Amino acid sequence: MADTQTAEAAATTEQQTPPEGDDSVQVQEAELPESTDKPKGNGNGQIDILLESTMPVSVQLGQVSVQVRELLQLAPGSVLKLDRKVGEPVDVFLRGTKFAIGQLVVVGDRLGVRVKEVLSPAPDQEDEKQD
Repeated sequence: MADTQTAEAAATTEQQTPPEGDDSVQVQEAELPESTDKPKGNGNGQIDILLESTMPVSVQLGQVSVQVRELLQLAPGSVLKLDRKVGEPVDVFLRGTKFAIGQLVVVGDRLGVRVKEVLSPAPDQEDEKQD
């Protein structure tokens, strides 16, 4: 079946030029190699590439809903009261997905987060990985 598709693709590689003044796109079919199920090489270096990658991690201290009128009245020194109490856990996000719960700590002159619990993937995320 792949040979039939390859022959058809090779037979129809001519470009079709649209008439002048026509804003349509020129389209041509391309002959693409067929994929093999076996990976080439042993793949030892592939995980190392991922291990050296950086990912954005963010921490959510809390949130609040504010009317636009109130936002426009904010000035230096204004305080937004968040929905969390002092000492409550914070949410830790990896690329926008909550993956852990932590506790705010002070490290020298900076804030930090002590990871208290790493969350397991949500059921809908596990289904997506299996597809």
